[in-house]
Amino acid sequence: MDNTQRLRLILITDRKIAPLPLIETVRLALEGGVTAVQLRENDLDSKNLFFLARELRELTSHHGAALIINDRVDIALATVADGVHLGRHSMPLSTVKKLLGLPASGRIVGFSAHNMQEAVGAEEGGADYITLSPMFRTNPSKGMPIGPRAISLVKEHVRIPVIALGGIKEDNATEVLENKADGLAVISAIVGQRDPKAKAQGLRKAVDSWFSKK
Repeated sequence: MDNTQRLRLILITDRKIAPLPLIETVRLALEGGVTAVQLRENDLDSKNLFFLARELRELTSHHGAALIINDRVDIALATVADGVHLGRHSMPLSTVKKLLGLPASGRIVGFSAHNMQEAVGAEEGGADYITLSPMFRTNPSKGMPIGPRAISLVKEHVRIPVIALGGIKEDNATEVLENKADGLAVISAIVGQRDPKAKAQGLRKAVDSWFSKK
């Protein structure tokens, strides 16, 4: 599975909204077809984050999925993760790529973009992909949604994969994909559910159905 395929369905973790233990949630989601797990428990101290990442590395490796760590290059290197995901307050992309030993190491670096300027800047800075959000309304603190149409507009200006994020569920996934998203990233649609495997299966079915037509 190449990097583009591994970005088709990304599960972003948030243990605070999970009704099940996070490891169990991730295991079930991987069984349901998630292709990558992005570890985003930013409030954990280094020791606990490392042990959690190590467990997730074992799970993702078993299922042939990618493991991406938010910000923490040291944790990514220590657990042999597949990549790092950055945001506007992270270290510069160029610095992170050097620390990861890119391009020789084959790891990927993603960036959280919320508008055209950030998307273009991420590509120019060397990002391998971006998440673009929020697609739909999730919670008031996240601001107004930019809508699926924003994906098509951004893809006119960048060549790297654009992964849609924010309020995506099985019933609106096709609308996002129709606007040329290269994949979906979700949090509550899987993590916040009591049956994460079934929810992952539904989203994976929508993704596979769409890309099989292309």
